[in-house]
Amino acid sequence: MNVKLKVENLSKIFEFNGNRVKALENINLEVYENEFLTVMGPSGCGKTTLLRIIAGLDTPTEGRVLLDGREVKGPGADRGVVFQQYTLMPWRTVLKNVTFGLELRGVPKDERIKIAKKFIKMVGLEGFEDAYPYQLSGGMQQRVAIARTLANNPEIVLMDEPFAALDAQTRNILQNELLKIWQKDRKTVFFVTHSIDEAIYLSDRVVVLTARPGRIKEIVEIKLERPRDRTSIEFLEYRKLLLEILKEEVLKTIKRGE
Repeated sequence: MNVKLKVENLSKIFEFNGNRVKALENINLEVYENEFLTVMGPSGCGKTTLLRIIAGLDTPTEGRVLLDGREVKGPGADRGVVFQQYTLMPWRTVLKNVTFGLELRGVPKDERIKIAKKFIKMVGLEGFEDAYPYQLSGGMQQRVAIARTLANNPEIVLMDEPFAALDAQTRNILQNELLKIWQKDRKTVFFVTHSIDEAIYLSDRVVVLTARPGRIKEIVEIKLERPRDRTSIEFLEYRKLLLEILKEEVLKTIKRGE
C-alpha cells in the first residue's frame, strides 16, 4: 500500500500566560492512499490539533508532516477540510458556495459550474443549487460543505467531527452518504470523531490517542465488510474493544477535571 500521509516524531506544545501545555507527544503515523482512517480519544487529547497541523493551520513544535513526500508548511489546495461548523458563506447560494474554491483557482466559469453540479448531485442536493444556507437544514448545510471540499479535488480530505452537531438519524444518513462518496471517489480520508460507533462504521483503521499529551495508544484495524451492520456481534465486539482501550484514558481525563 502506498503511503499518502506521514506524520514523523510530531509533538506540539502550546504556551500561554507563562504556561506550557504539551498537547501531542511523539506522534508517528502513516496513512495509506485511499484509506479511511479515524482518530479518536478522550477530550483534550489533541485530535483536532493533529488535524489542524496536517491541514497546515497550525505548526508542530517538533517533527513534521509529509503529504506525498512533500513537507506541509501551510494550508494548501491538496488538503480539503470539513469542520464541525458548516462554514458556509451565507450570502452565496449552494452552487456559489461549492464553486468558491474553484473561482479562487481561476477555473473558467462553465467548467466550475459543471464540476460543482456533479458534486452537488453526489451529495444528494440536486435541485437546491439556488438555495441559500439559511434555507437548508444542518445536515444539508454539511453536505454542501462536503461537496465544496470534494469539488476542489484535494489529495486528502480532513474531517473534524463533521456530524457531531447533527441529530442521530441525520448523522447515520450522512455517514452512509459519506461512505458512498468515498467509495466512488476513493479519496484518502483523515477523520476525527468522539463516537466509537461512527469510527467502527466508517473506518479501515482507528487510531486511539492517550489522554493529554496525546500519544498513539493503539491502532485497531476494522476487518468488517461494508456495508456494516451496527447490530452484528462482530460490530459489537469492536465496540467493546475500543471502549476498553479508551476507558483508562477517559478516566485520566476525568480525574484531571478536563
